[in-house]
Amino acid sequence: MDGNDIPQGKCPVMHGGNTASGDSVTEWWPNALNLDILHQHDSKPNPMGGEFNYRDELKTLDIEALKNDVRALMTESQDWWPADWGSYVGMFARVAWHAAGSYRLADGRGGGGTGNQRFAPLNSWPDNANTDKGRRLLWPIKKKYGNKISWADLIILSGTIAYEVAGLKTFGFAFGREDIWHPEKDVYWGAEKEWLAPSDGRYDNVEQPETMENPLAAVQMGLIYVNPEGVNGQPDPQKTAYQVRETFKRMAMNDEETAALTAGGHTIGKSHGNGRAEDLTDAPEGADIEEQGLGWVKKQGRGIGRDQVVSGIEGAWTKNPTKWDMGYFDMLLDHEWELKKSPAGAWQWEPVEIAEEDRPVDVEDPSIKTTPIMTDADMAMKVDPTYRAILEKFRADPAYFDDTFARAWFKLTHRDMGPKDRYFGPDVPAEELIWQDPIPKGPTGYNVEALKAKIAASGLSIPDLVSTAWDSARTYRGSDMRGGANGARIRLAPQKDWDGNEPARLQRVLSVLEPIAQEAGASLADVIVLAGNVGVEQAARAAGHDVSVPFSPGRGDATDAQTDAESFEPLEPLADGYRNYAQKDYVVSPEEMMLDRTQLLGLTAPEMTALVGGMRVMGTNHGGTKHGVFTEREGQLTNDFFVNLTDMRYSWVPTGNGLYDIRDRQTGETKWTATRADLVFGSNSILRSYAEVYAQDDNAEKFVRDFVAAWSKVMEADRFDVKLAA
Repeated sequence: MDGNDIPQGKCPVMHGGNTASGDSVTEWWPNALNLDILHQHDSKPNPMGGEFNYRDELKTLDIEALKNDVRALMTESQDWWPADWGSYVGMFARVAWHAAGSYRLADGRGGGGTGNQRFAPLNSWPDNANTDKGRRLLWPIKKKYGNKISWADLIILSGTIAYEVAGLKTFGFAFGREDIWHPEKDVYWGAEKEWLAPSDGRYDNVEQPETMENPLAAVQMGLIYVNPEGVNGQPDPQKTAYQVRETFKRMAMNDEETAALTAGGHTIGKSHGNGRAEDLTDAPEGADIEEQGLGWVKKQGRGIGRDQVVSGIEGAWTKNPTKWDMGYFDMLLDHEWELKKSPAGAWQWEPVEIAEEDRPVDVEDPSIKTTPIMTDADMAMKVDPTYRAILEKFRADPAYFDDTFARAWFKLTHRDMGPKDRYFGPDVPAEELIWQDPIPKGPTGYNVEALKAKIAASGLSIPDLVSTAWDSARTYRGSDMRGGANGARIRLAPQKDWDGNEPARLQRVLSVLEPIAQEAGASLADVIVLAGNVGVEQAARAAGHDVSVPFSPGRGDATDAQTDAESFEPLEPLADGYRNYAQKDYVVSPEEMMLDRTQLLGLTAPEMTALVGGMRVMGTNHGGTKHGVFTEREGQLTNDFFVNLTDMRYSWVPTGNGLYDIRDRQTGETKWTATRADLVFGSNSILRSYAEVYAQDDNAEKFVRDFVAAWSKVMEADRFDVKLAA
């Protein structure tokens, strides 16, 4: 049969998982442990290759020329997507806002630091409608500057310059965000299966916003913040105020920052709802191929200019929507408001009475006056006593409002960038901000080998040394580059009191390490990490392997004054499979929680496997439990965990509460005990393949090398000062 003899009705291309939504392993076996989250930022889809260094490219960027091009774009209205009032300031403020606004404090995920708005699901969230048009308007600039500017930086820069063009003196801007190249499909955005489903399922009680499921922050699937029409689309400004407060708190904002962002966000631009949502094509990810990757296009009529449909609410908030002024306060506070329906059928608030001269003009025809609007979230600012007092304070002191908003905008758009070491460019503010988790530079001139000798002679055990270093470093989150061993915040509140850090053991160890650090002229942060390295080296030597764990000095010790204790509370490990710890029983399995921590640490599945096996045999379990310590040589860095895990002489017998006995099949004797976080390395087919590698007779040395490499990766994860200087 040749190419002309294909049977009718047959397609020469294989369908299914390769080209469409074919059945996957997890669809066939939904209870199987899904390791995909560990491949979330796999380098294979990256077209730039492993040698590409964005930091080096930034050094060649003509920043002023780029900024001038972005400024010019703000008033260069395009026929295919004309600018409201001839200005794109509202559009680009929204594009940047919605990129940054997906950040949540609980796990550090979301935010504008990766350019993730280009991919599903974010590119097709209902609340992100028409941000696709903004990114296309930016494309000629991205094309011009190419590798010298990431999409992530360009998107946030466009919003910052939008405010500058409108008239705000911004607080600053930093380059340094690196793009990802495929969807972060394993980020948990909620359990709902439909967009904008009622929010009740996210709460134990929707009347109590603090009961929202962690780590979520937005109130409904597909929203960035709250529903602009009210709780579940039902207007009630005070109820909305409660949701606004909780949602912005989960995005790391206090009441004053929240009020400033709301007022400043609605000082420029408008909402679009002049038509029916049913008349729009699908969102970008589901649109037909001829839509050129765009979505939400009106099937009939113009669909541009005054005829756009986005949120469904229709109108501007101020008289001068392209200018930075105090118009929002005058409009909201000086008028009485009543509920109306937009042309799209959405609830919105309109003034009971308003003078003709106070009305904004039509986006296309300045001879036409339109009616201003407020959302339920705007009315919440007026109704809630705390927010109202803040607005009155802003109104009485415009300079204070300008500064508060500028700082809040900078925080919103930079919160997920991590430490200032990652900031680049001439507009980086010199001021040290507490939410940046500042850390002073530490000393580097001390004798590392002499210090290691003192630690080794301190009398602290291998579990003491290794566990303390691990607990200090494991807080690192690659999602927003927070946490880690640098700063030695494990000795400060709240970390010193976390149950997972075993406070009594921690204080005992620190009481030994602190005088050693002082005598050596080293930071305690360095000594904690170096002590862990000493413990690993001792355990390896005891197993017959002479290894040296890499170490870079220079960590600093943060102070209480440099630590926002409240914002560190979400970093507390509620479970840590690496130390076989769980604060309590959770609906989510221990192995799934271990995967989540592994992904935040930036580790691969093989690295996770090596670390867990090594930490078990070194005896680092929380509280000294013996679960998973499959060895007669505890304290030695052997591959015994894997050898005995894969040995079919033993059977695994559940004993309740997620625990298991490992029993000799012939005698019935219980040889060891284990948790799910231990046995998953023998039951999951992928993890077992790694465990079998380390269990082989010829791979004992490979296991030690791999453990040391993975250990060092965790200890050095937050050393951006070293990485960027290299």
